[in-house]
Amino acid sequence: MSAAVEKMRREGLPQIAIDTFAHYERRLREGEQGMLPESELEPLDELPTAAELSAGGEEQLDRVVVLKLNGGLGTSMGMTKAKSLLEVKDGLSFLDIIVRQVLDLRERTRARIPLLLMNSFATRDDSLAALERYPGLQVDVPLDFVQGRVPKLLADSLEPVEWPDNPALEWAPAGHGDVYTSLATSGVLDELLERGYEYLFISNSDNLGAVLEPRILGWFDAEGLPFLSEVTDRTEGDRKGGHLARRRGGGLVLREIAQTPKADMEAFQDISRHRFFNCNTIWVDLRALRRTLEERDGVLGLPMIVNRKTVDPNDPSSSEVIQLETAMGAAIDVFDGAGALRVPRSRFAPVKTTNDLLALRSDAYELADDWTVRLAAGRDGRPPLVELDSKYFKLLRDFESRFGNGAPSLFECERLTVKGDVSFGRDVTVRGSVTVEGPGRVADGSLLQG
Repeated sequence: MSAAVEKMRREGLPQIAIDTFAHYERRLREGEQGMLPESELEPLDELPTAAELSAGGEEQLDRVVVLKLNGGLGTSMGMTKAKSLLEVKDGLSFLDIIVRQVLDLRERTRARIPLLLMNSFATRDDSLAALERYPGLQVDVPLDFVQGRVPKLLADSLEPVEWPDNPALEWAPAGHGDVYTSLATSGVLDELLERGYEYLFISNSDNLGAVLEPRILGWFDAEGLPFLSEVTDRTEGDRKGGHLARRRGGGLVLREIAQTPKADMEAFQDISRHRFFNCNTIWVDLRALRRTLEERDGVLGLPMIVNRKTVDPNDPSSSEVIQLETAMGAAIDVFDGAGALRVPRSRFAPVKTTNDLLALRSDAYELADDWTVRLAAGRDGRPPLVELDSKYFKLLRDFESRFGNGAPSLFECERLTVKGDVSFGRDVTVRGSVTVEGPGRVADGSLLQG
């Protein structure tokens, strides 16, 4: 028994969670680095397309659960609370919009459609408090379950790190691939099946484009798939994002940049070779999930991601550690007969940076009557490309202070690049491709045109 496994046992963590961590720790100690070299993969040429699906899926709606991954704190933007509570559109947070999407679909279809959150210990209290504003939201299953955690390992010795100044930093989330393990250990998986639910629709809470689509649900059911991953066409902006491929002589696989050897980085970022970007939006047959977990003694064995960080993410001089993680979409490699579906870009609108946040808050996106967030009709499906100087705009507090009067109009913007310290006044309009260089301030009512 390793010191890290013993540490998990002392914390009273579920045995399946301990076994899963031990599986990856053993592989790490045996020298595996979680790499997926190009020599083992074949590009995907064609996939079924959502646009070609016929109408349907309404009869399955009473058997599907909407699950949102809600464990993120938005630390990359300097946040310290649940990212889903960030205001993103018309005074509403991610979570407000998600709830209204689900309630609207319930009202239109008369189906149960529970909303279920996978929270982390850091996001749970704030998120559940926010949901109290919607007393009719909960139906016959819990509102949430909590994501698991694993010990951070010292990079040089692979022993669990000790950090007496803040013991919470000794632990890390297990990655969103932990959703399957935590569904099982929380008892929620069994409860959903007992109450007649058969399907999960899972996506990130910061991707408001990922809404439950009955046509996809109906096709998923008709095809008898155990697992389905939504993908969209890669663009230049997706060169560093995970892509789908096929194992040589095998099934579909998801490869992330952290799993790519340096020698294969050019091939990884070749969007003409690897055409399909992983949206991290998936559909799962709950019966197939429980069966597969039982067959594997609770350890799915997803491809491992070795994430190298410092024990204190805000202190680059603190000890280097390894976080063993898995990706939710990597389960496509586990389920026999798993599939992928090519979807329009409108189903992928995540907010990972303040660049994304500015675009979403602007009039380039609109909030429809059914609470879906979509690109404005006149943009022909193309989002504006926003590049803000990370020195002045990366952190949310700095971003908010420089856009204190709201987002500029980006309805006719192709690209906005801001270099240096620039603040924006009220009612600013950006057209075409524009570069603004600071220091300086863009006056109220300015038209920036390029």
